Amino acid sequence: MPAPIDLHYWPTPNGWKVSIALEEMDLPYTVHLVDIGAGDQRRPEFLALSPNGRMPAITDPDGPDGAPISIFESGAILQYLARKTGRFCGRTERERIAVDQWLMWQMGGLGPMAGQAHHFLRYAPDMTPPQDIPYAKDRYRSEVTRLYGVLDQQLAQSEHVAGPDLTIADMAIFPWARLWQRQDQDIENFPHMKRWLDALEARPATARGVALHLDKRQASADRDQQKHMFGSR
Repeated sequence: MPAPIDLHYWPTPNGWKVSIALEEMDLPYTVHLVDIGAGDQRRPEFLALSPNGRMPAITDPDGPDGAPISIFESGAILQYLARKTGRFCGRTERERIAVDQWLMWQMGGLGPMAGQAHHFLRYAPDMTPPQDIPYAKDRYRSEVTRLYGVLDQQLAQSEHVAGPDLTIADMAIFPWARLWQRQDQDIENFPHMKRWLDALEARPATARGVALHLDKRQASADRDQQKHMFGSR
């Protein structure tokens, strides 16, 4: 058995990308929780692994040439794990290009836009004082709708995002897309995306990746809500 990979993680869409990949690739790992609500991402020991102060990050004791390596940025981690295992990254150069372009679509488009939608639709209105900004809400809601239209059109043509097989592109997109309700979207407008979401939710390994310390997510949300209510943010 290979030495376990150290996963620095919190149950968010970006964290789920890597926990899902580790489960789907059947790689052993040890979880180190990074409580982003408590500011753990700003601690010097975490910044040494992830200079941008964002989780997830991993340390693989069996990195290239057998030497340990630490990696930050979820997309880079997914690409590394796919190359390490030779799985979920396409078998030909054309397939690899398809995977990479949809992975970059998530990293540069869906992730940032859905994240802004979450912020302005769910968190900002509860701040003290409230930051309820209709323009921002409409802008990011509309852009997420457009992006899901692109995704739905792609999934009308293939079982998974980059072709017939599950890849790291699906693992990157799925954690954000499964939160469509928080982005004020109507899933009935995206029937092919709905079919794809249901299929991935039913995969045992993917379900384990999403379930990893999921209780911490609700506890963090409750704590943040208390800060909003009592003005202690």
